Amino acid sequence: MTASLAQSHTMRAASRALRRLARRSSTGSPPCYHQSPQDYSIPHLDYTTNLASPRAINLSPWRHQRAFTSARSGAASLLFSSLAGREGEAEGEVLDMEAGTVRCAANYAPLTPLSFIERAAAVYGDRAAVVCGERRHTWREARRRCVRVAAALAARFGVARGDVVAVLSPNVPAMYELHFAVPMAGAVLCTFNTRHDAAMISTLLSHSGAKVFFVESHLLDVGRAALRRLAGSTSASSLPVLLTISDDGAGARDSGCVDYEDLVRDAPSEFDIRWPVDEMDPITLNYTSGTTSRPKGVVYNHRGAYLNTIATVLAYDITAMPTYLWTVPMFHCNGWNLPWGVAMQGGTNICLRHFTAKVIFDSIARHGVTHMGGAPTVLNMIANAPAADRRALPGPVRVMTGGAAPPPRVLLAVEELGFVLYHIYGLTETYGPATVCTWMPEWDALPAEERARLKARQGFHHIAVQDVAVKNSATMENVPYDGQTVGEVMFRGNTVMSGYYKDIGATKESMAGGWLHSGDLAVRHPDGYIQLKDRAKDIIISGGENISSIEVESVIFSHPAVLEAAVVARPDDYWGETPCAFVKLKDGANATEGEIISFCRERLPHYMAPKTVVFDDLPKTSTGKTQKFVLREKARAMGSLTKSANSKLEAN
Repeated sequence: MTASLAQSHTMRAASRALRRLARRSSTGSPPCYHQSPQDYSIPHLDYTTNLASPRAINLSPWRHQRAFTSARSGAASLLFSSLAGREGEAEGEVLDMEAGTVRCAANYAPLTPLSFIERAAAVYGDRAAVVCGERRHTWREARRRCVRVAAALAARFGVARGDVVAVLSPNVPAMYELHFAVPMAGAVLCTFNTRHDAAMISTLLSHSGAKVFFVESHLLDVGRAALRRLAGSTSASSLPVLLTISDDGAGARDSGCVDYEDLVRDAPSEFDIRWPVDEMDPITLNYTSGTTSRPKGVVYNHRGAYLNTIATVLAYDITAMPTYLWTVPMFHCNGWNLPWGVAMQGGTNICLRHFTAKVIFDSIARHGVTHMGGAPTVLNMIANAPAADRRALPGPVRVMTGGAAPPPRVLLAVEELGFVLYHIYGLTETYGPATVCTWMPEWDALPAEERARLKARQGFHHIAVQDVAVKNSATMENVPYDGQTVGEVMFRGNTVMSGYYKDIGATKESMAGGWLHSGDLAVRHPDGYIQLKDRAKDIIISGGENISSIEVESVIFSHPAVLEAAVVARPDDYWGETPCAFVKLKDGANATEGEIISFCRERLPHYMAPKTVVFDDLPKTSTGKTQKFVLREKARAMGSLTKSANSKLEAN
């Protein structure tokens, strides 16, 4: 047999084999995720059959038709059994007929963080998953509770694929479980900032189109007020169903509403998890914190959530079976991906409704906490805790910090207490963490102040981000690695959001040129590490010079009497605008405006020193970011500094 005949014979044999596979697969049943009977192994035909039908998918703007296409022009398309997560027949794909490669259920499943809790229940089933006060659930119990809530949402409230389920709750067990239960129902989880008022929540409920609204019992007044406002602008049939979250299920008796624990107890006896049809399907909807504008809805997909979870776990050195203390709000970027990340590693979640420095130290000592997170305000709380509130750490406690640029003085103070800090940086639009200040062992020998300065940098992109760059936003050219030239931080990769919900214009604008534009200004040092200088809106332009508010804040933070500081622009008749510092002093400490200004002038070029100092509490988001837009309004309300006022300051 000649070589050409042998090759032809081999190709025909491969083609026949693929056709046989297609025939067998097209008549086969969807993949079964084996579960014990009480964990819903049998499909409930009333509401899981034909979920991909036009009737189901048209209920929501999320749903889209998407068929696989051949990777090579002219290659045949074959019908294989359902790709993992697809109900009924799905179109498989011949990747390369000549090479004999295909994509089918055997070698492809949509990436989703739901797989983490499946594995945790199997591998770590009897280990503690969620602890809150005296309440404790194992991983097997937590997984079962999540499936039961998913079943109840689907059967009792008609939640379909792509429907939005909203939640207003602090870090309680139900909030954690809903990160799995809602996607298990094929729905999209939308968590609200617990500091929002009724007006804002009403706006977000309307924008999201939520079908169900979970409200923790302590926030029920705000939730009901939001629904009343919404009722005035929409039909009763469009209002979301109000459900309560309470510690013992008493919320139903007290409020007249169905409670979360009722769903767990009374769920249907049969349910199959609704795995994503496509890994790009939405998993959560997160509204931005509103530090620069009104919140916008950021859409996360299953693929991005899965990849960013893995990257965050690796960057944060979370090994198997950690104990994680929940001081990061789960409503903020889905708790920096760690509801899924702790499940991935079979760890224990220590939930806290509220916390103080004393509660943090007590919880670490009681539960043997190995990891926690927090914005710089949380680190500041720890660093300035009274001696009576502190406890000796039982071992190393790894702390991931981000959300705002941490002052080096605060980083140094926390590490002196025995905490190990990991500095991350990201945006709501990048699923939270996107860069990490990777620590080099040779830096351990440097003086403490220098170590703190290096750790305050934002570093490099983590493994799930294709690239991060600092670019001239006008030319899209990279800035030089000189530590001086300021540009805009930009991202690209698999962990950039799908887009802004219902705002294609804003989505396109944010990703112009093939990069996500962050709005953050930074420099790149000669070693490539990024260091933020400011938000574009926070740069102060004084007499033609750009002043980094972060740089001025860092100096003010180093004053021994200062607890917190924020710097914004104040109008100035002569210079255009000049720095205005808002300062909160430590308890029992004293300082005057003149002292703060003199302290800065000794350590900064004079034009960078604030010309106004206001002593007051700083307005914050619940994630610890200072709301500078509030402070800018206050500074503008003071009026413009006059030339005579400038002369007096310069004379001093």
